[in-house]
Amino acid sequence: MSDILKGKPVADAISAQIREEVEKLKQDKITPTLAILRVGEREDDLSYERGTMKRCENTGVAVKNIILPEDIDEKSFFETLENLNSDNQIHGILMFRPLPKHLDGERARCMLNPQKDVDGCTDGSLAGVFTNSKSGFAPCTAEAAMEILKFYGIDPAGKRAVVIGRSLVIGRPVAMLLMHANATVTICHTKTQNMAEIVREADIVICASGQMESIGKEFLAPGQTVIDVGIGWNEQKQKLCGDVIFEEADEVAAITPVPGGVGAVTTSILVRHVVEAAKK
Repeated sequence: MSDILKGKPVADAISAQIREEVEKLKQDKITPTLAILRVGEREDDLSYERGTMKRCENTGVAVKNIILPEDIDEKSFFETLENLNSDNQIHGILMFRPLPKHLDGERARCMLNPQKDVDGCTDGSLAGVFTNSKSGFAPCTAEAAMEILKFYGIDPAGKRAVVIGRSLVIGRPVAMLLMHANATVTICHTKTQNMAEIVREADIVICASGQMESIGKEFLAPGQTVIDVGIGWNEQKQKLCGDVIFEEADEVAAITPVPGGVGAVTTSILVRHVVEAAKK
C-alpha cells in the first residue's frame, strides 16, 4: 500500500490561514462576502453549495444565496447577475453551471465580473492562468490539485507530469499551473494513442477525464503521484468513485482518495479566492 493523499489536512491548513486573513479584514470593517447564484435544484449544485457554505461559516466569510427558479426568463436572470456585478458588498460570485438550456450560458460566463470570478471561469481569469500574470483566479479544482502537491512536499519542478483531460475547467488550466511550476507536461485526451504507455512514464498524473474508473494498473508505475479529480456514483459498487481504480492504484502510487481528496480542498480554494478578492 502506498501513501493516501487525503484532502482534509490540506483544507484545514488553508482554512486556518483564511481565518487569520478574515479577522484582519474585519478589523478594517470589511467582511468578505460570497454570492452563490443558483438556478434550479440540481443535486450536484446543492451538494457543492452545502460544502461551500459550511467552509464559509467555518472561516468567517459571509454568504448571500440567490436562488432562482429553473424557468426564470433571460431578462430577469441577467439583471440579477448584473446587480451582483455592481454590488460593492459582494466580493466573489459563484455561478453554478451549466445553466438551464433556455439561458445563454456563454453570455453569462462572459458577463461575470472577472474581479469577482472566484471560480475562474471567465476569459479574463483563464488568460491570467495561461500568462501567469495573477490577474484573475485559477479554476478552483485545478488550483486544489496544485495545493495538494505543495502540502505533501511534491515539487513538480523538473518532473514529468501527465494530465488526462483537456477541459477549460481542469485539464488545460492545471497543465498551465504545472508548467509554471517547471514541470514538463503532456496532456492526454480521447484521441491520444498509446495513452497507458505515456501515463506510465510520468512522475505526476492528474486524472481529469470524467470517465469513472477508466485508469487501472496498466496505466500506473511504482512511485507515481496520482491526483484523481473525477467523481461519480458507481451503481455496481454502490459508492462514489473517481477516474482511477483506487484499489489498483493504491498498490503502487501515492493517490488522492475519492471521496476525501480533491473536493474538500476545492471549496477551501474557492473561499480563499473570496478573501483575496476582498483584499484587492
